[in-house]
Amino acid sequence: MTTTQGVRIRALYKAILKLHRGLPQNFKAIGDQYVKDEFKRHKNITTAEAEVFVAEWTKYYLMIGKQLSQRKQKQTIGVNMSPELLDCFSNEQIVQLMELKTETVKPAPDDS
Repeated sequence: MTTTQGVRIRALYKAILKLHRGLPQNFKAIGDQYVKDEFKRHKNITTAEAEVFVAEWTKYYLMIGKQLSQRKQKQTIGVNMSPELLDCFSNEQIVQLMELKTETVKPAPDDS
């Protein structure tokens, strides 16, 4: 990974965490931890891998930003994945997605 890519990745990381401030609290906590883990896991990637990594996380950033800006009209956060896309995932990634899904459908903690 080049120095320029490292700068871009750090800027994207910070931008995503800032964007997450607009999410519901339980989504923010899950999303922040997932982003931190993924960026840490991909710290020592090749230049080619970094290009794909940045492209996919940029798509995520743009999608969540658009959804948050339209939130008053539409209460949807995220997107359903097609079976074709899921076929491209490793078993480990499928397990991660199932864990994320489980966390996001848990009832919010009672603050009373």
